[in-house]
Amino acid sequence: MSTYNYDGFSANDYDFDNATGPQAGEKAPNCEVFDLDGNARQLLDFEGEFLILEMGSLSCPLFQTRRSKMQSLTVNGSPISNAILYVREAHPGTNIPQHRSFDDKLSCAHRLKVEDIETRTIFVDDLEGTAHKAYGGMPNTVFIINRNGCVVFRAEWNDPTATQAALKALLSGRTTQVRSYFKPGLPLTSFRTLQRAGRGSGSDFLHSFPSLLWNNLIKRNIRTLFHCPASMTSKKSC
Repeated sequence: MSTYNYDGFSANDYDFDNATGPQAGEKAPNCEVFDLDGNARQLLDFEGEFLILEMGSLSCPLFQTRRSKMQSLTVNGSPISNAILYVREAHPGTNIPQHRSFDDKLSCAHRLKVEDIETRTIFVDDLEGTAHKAYGGMPNTVFIINRNGCVVFRAEWNDPTATQAALKALLSGRTTQVRSYFKPGLPLTSFRTLQRAGRGSGSDFLHSFPSLLWNNLIKRNIRTLFHCPASMTSKKSC
């Protein structure tokens, strides 16, 4: 296991077998994060009934593959907040290296907003990934958090369809179960994301590709198929 801000990606940087961080029905950590002006904010200081929170970075192919769908999630104009927690670079390379300072991280978050035209609120974690670690430390986890600060939905990888279904059920006051399966990123988007990150990003990704497929496309999806996810709770839970 390398330091938090690793220079090159390895599947060993993540524990794909043991989910840590808050699960559905548990309290969400209210960490200090920063807006794009560098001002300190509380992560759970949001408007609306629910907060959709996704972990992401410029160099994460899955984040980039489904980013446009994730940023447009809503249910009949219901008041919800939709935000990104900008974390470490998933696949750093020569063009987008791992962050060496908070300003590096803030700059990458600005690029996400300006170059990629990201419309969601972008929160920036501190350099050591305090909030990211508190939420499990995975590269692309998605949470829905209610006004009581309770996690009412969690997906290990972004899944717009499952997240939309969960949000719709929650807004209608129903308790339900939603299965979120791992789906690989689009090949073209993945290639462009790794190419943009620069030399080293693609080779590190390809080196770990068999392990990523085994741990997620096979093992994780089998676990999801045969084990029901934790039930989403009501608006008043926690």
